[in-house]
Order: sequence, then structure tokens, then C-alpha cells
Amino acid sequence: MKRVIVGLSGGVDSSVAAYLLKKQGYEVIGLFMKNWHDDSVTISDECPWLDDSNDALLVAEKLGIPFQTVDLSEEYKERIVDYMFNEYEKGRTPNPDVLCNREIKFDVFLKIALSLGADYVATGHYCRKETIIKEGKEIHRLLEGKDPNKDQSYFLCQLSQDQLAKTLFPVGELLKPEVREIAKEQNLVTADKKDSQGLCFIGKVRLPEFLQQKLQPKQGNIIEISCFEEKYNRKEPQFTSKKEKLEFLSSKYSYDVKDGKIVGKHPGAHYYTKGQRKGLAVGGTPEPLFVIETDVETNTIYTGQGKSHPGLYRKALFISNEELHWVRKDLKLNVDEELEVIARIRYRQPLEKATLYMVESGMYVVFKKEQSAITEGQFVAWYIGEELVGSGVIS
Repeated sequence: MKRVIVGLSGGVDSSVAAYLLKKQGYEVIGLFMKNWHDDSVTISDECPWLDDSNDALLVAEKLGIPFQTVDLSEEYKERIVDYMFNEYEKGRTPNPDVLCNREIKFDVFLKIALSLGADYVATGHYCRKETIIKEGKEIHRLLEGKDPNKDQSYFLCQLSQDQLAKTLFPVGELLKPEVREIAKEQNLVTADKKDSQGLCFIGKVRLPEFLQQKLQPKQGNIIEISCFEEKYNRKEPQFTSKKEKLEFLSSKYSYDVKDGKIVGKHPGAHYYTKGQRKGLAVGGTPEPLFVIETDVETNTIYTGQGKSHPGLYRKALFISNEELHWVRKDLKLNVDEELEVIARIRYRQPLEKATLYMVESGMYVVFKKEQSAITEGQFVAWYIGEELVGSGVIS
């Protein structure tokens, strides 16, 4: 009998995942990961991880499976929290959920599970895995979840073949309402529980306040740039090479304080991210202001009116070799090769047509249509059909 360790998070998805595996005849063990216990930054007096671990325990009891809690807060702090602080300090915007999957759930947690004699780990993610044989070797394909509203393949875009080999996604074939239905039929305490918000596993944390503990606030100017600014009329020059054109398409606009007018003050450029609208506290403009660029060197935030402001849009982005990841190593591009894909630069974004171009130093992703708020530090993931083939950090 194969042994599966399920990451029970206290939510409905992982509860149903555990139930389905048991029904399929696996020996199932529930493991709750405690990743955080600094209560000074959680938003309310409720203690989310305690509630969640209690719910996970009740589900395990109901299903008649063994249950234990592992404390991964050390690793979580080192690999996720510290990394996030560093990224924010550099003026980049990291994605904690993608990192948490790569570094915690499918690395630290997976290793613990294997040390407990597990054949597989399982999570409640809405995605699917399919194994094919190519040239005599097993290859694992990471596919979108059946529920188009809940597909979470993007969050798993950094997984490797080794990690996928050991992983099961039991709810990937189901729609969310079906998952809730199963939980109700089985009288699981999590059946009507709301989906968790906030940082992966940290519970209800307000990000700016959380960061402010480490990053000192320092006041700076909010500058508004007109959408008629000269630089937005840039014409494409004649290029001498493909690479030159790619560099041009992926380059961002650069701004100077003299390009616009001061419309307000902010507590620190590193607390803001491109495309952000809330938290600027500047009123009186005909259309709402959006962050179009942040400069942590001069501690300045550049903004523009309306979500169609030209400063928000770009057609291409670059990923350096160190931050490039292929889930399907066998499809990896060589220098000067290109590949037609569909891609997204954030979770929940509809997939858009794009072309990958490999160069010596990394890879360009060129979209057919201009994309809004391409943000350094975030992940771009690319697909062929319903399969996620690779991803990288936007540089």
C-alpha cells in the first residue's frame, strides 16, 4: 500500500484531497505545517494558524487518519520572509506563494514526508499531473486544473521533475463547487470555510506593516507624470539585430523628478509596487492614480492617471539565466531558438499569446499585446496548451 502525506492546511481543498486519497486506497497521513508564530504582525486577535491546525486535526479525526504538526517557521523565515525583505529593499515585488511552494511545501515538507516513509506528498492545489514516456524516460507534465476559475498551476511554476514525480493533486480534476459538495457529504468541518487570504500560511498579515518592521519608513515624493509626456511617443528606431530590438521592447521608461509634478508624499518607495492604486492617498485627480514606477534609490514614486496610462504598458520582458526555470527540461531552448507559447505575468491573468527568444544572457518573452504593470521580481509562467512548461523571475 502506497503511503501519501497530505499537507492539511485546515482548508476545504486539502481536506477533500485527503478524503479522495483514502478512498483510492492509499495509506494517508495528515501533516499540518506551522510556518509562522510571530503574532506581533498578524492583523487581529484571532490566531489563524491555531484555528487552522484545529480544523486540520478535526478533519483527520473524521477521516480516521494519523495527524501531526511540523514547525517549519525557521525555514520559512530564512527562505521566504528574509528573501521578501531583500527583494522589497531592491525595489522588486516578490511572489510569496510561488516561493512557498518551491521552498517549503515541495522541498522542506517533501523531505520530511519522504523521511517518514512516504511514497508521495499531496496538496489541495487545483492543478493536474500527467506522466508520459519520452525516449524511454518518464516525464511529468504539470497541467492546469479543471476549474478555470481556480486553476493554481501558476503557483507551482517553479517545481522540478523530481518534485512532480513525488506529488499528487487529487482535487485538480474537480470544480470548486464539487469539492465543497464532497466535504459536505462527508461532514467535514471545513466544508463551508472561506478560502484563505493573505500570505501563504502566515495567515492574516498586512504586508506593508509586516515589511515596516524591517524596512524603515522614509518620506518621499509622489510625482504625477502626464500621459502626454514626450517619452511615450518614442518611435521604433532601425535595429541592426534581433537582440537590439528585443532590448528596446523590454526596456522600461526612465523617469526624473523634473518629468512631472509633486502631488503628495509617501512613507517609503519600497512599500509600493507597479500597477498599485490603493494606498497613495492622493485625491482630486479626474481619474485615480496608479503607480507606474518606483525608484528606491531616490525614494520616489511615479504615478499616472487611469489604468490605460501609457507608462503602465510594455510588450516584452527579460529573464536572466539564473532565474530561468524549465519544468520541462526537454523543451528547453538553446541560444537563438524561439518558441510560440501562451503566458501570464500574474495569477488570475488570462493567458496571452507570446514568443520566447533565447539569447546568451537569458530569455526574452515578447507578448503579442502590450501588458500592464510588468513587475520586476514577479514570476512569468508560460504554457503550451494546458501544460505549464516553464517560468522565470522578471528582471
